[in-house]
Parts: sequence; C-alpha cells; structure tokens
Amino acid sequence: MPVGVPKVPFQGPEEEEASWLDLYNRLYRQRALFLGQKLDSEISNHICGLMVFLTMEDRTLDFNLFINCPGGWIIPGVGLYDMMQGVDPEVQTICIGLAASMGSFILTGGEITRRLAFPHARVMMHQPICDISEKSGAGDLILEMDEIMKIRDSIVNIYAQRTGQPSWVIMEDMERDAILSPEDAQVHGIIDDIGIE
Repeated sequence: MPVGVPKVPFQGPEEEEASWLDLYNRLYRQRALFLGQKLDSEISNHICGLMVFLTMEDRTLDFNLFINCPGGWIIPGVGLYDMMQGVDPEVQTICIGLAASMGSFILTGGEITRRLAFPHARVMMHQPICDISEKSGAGDLILEMDEIMKIRDSIVNIYAQRTGQPSWVIMEDMERDAILSPEDAQVHGIIDDIGIE
C-alpha cells in the first residue's frame, strides 16, 4: 500500500463544509513551515514563496519554521535568511532534529528570543563548502575563491551579530565540524530556549 501525505479536513471561516487538504497545506494555513531536507534552490524558493503569499494574506500572524536539515547550498540559504528578515511577520525557528551547516544558519536567523531546539536535537556549524569546477582556469579559480571568502565573511558576521559571539569565536568554531547539544547551542547564542521534554 503506497504511503503518501495524509489528508486532513479543513473548514475555512466562510466555507459551509470542510474540504480535505494534504497535511502540509493545512499546516501552512496555520503558518507552520518545514525545512526537512537538504536546502537547495527549489526548497528555498518554496519556503520563500509561502512566506510572501502568507504575508500578503495577513501581515499580523507570525511563522513557525521547523528545521530538520542536514545542510545545503549557500546562496539559496542566504536567500531564505534574507526573506526571513524581510517579511513583516516574525519567524520563530525550531530545530526538531538536526540543524547542520546551512540549517544552523537558518536556525540562527529566527527572531531573537524565539529560536529554540528540542531536547535531543543537534546543531552543527562548519566552514561553507563549495564545489569548485574542475574546468575553471586559474583566473576563474581565483575569482571563485574571492567570492567564497566574501560569502564566508558575510556568514561569520551574521552569526556574530545574531549570537553575540565575537567573530573570532565563530571563525574558530567553523574551522571544524562543531556539533552542539541544545544546551551548548543556547550558551553559544544560536538558540534562545530549549523545547519541553
């Protein structure tokens, strides 16, 4: 028997009868968004599009962004971060499993005082990783490396600003895979609170 996304009933305020929606569409209507896979352009655009659409519907209702993400691409991640900062509603971020690499960056980007992790979650920071093309010539390689360093510096500065840690601490943490428990992530300023056990 195939397993798909379950359907749940939903009755809008002006509807006489409930209709059946897939679970995620129902949750989106309650402003619950999910980053539950590797962050790429498609998932970043999907979440950004939902934020824009739901903001146009009602600017007063905040978002809850649930994160269980092994990481992903830098540019789509920075784009999602910028969207989170740009929409009027606040975005609460909640780590429900793993927020690694770009996932931890998105977790940090939630509304300060409204970033949390569940008790058994893990947060991991490390250097931005990129795929440098083997076809690049020496000049192109230098340009790519220069751009990578600019993006890395921008990410370090955002982490420093949002965590209250000095840039040198963030850079030191990013030199290796820094795997943090919720308690460590809270001390580090990546999250503000730990969810209930």
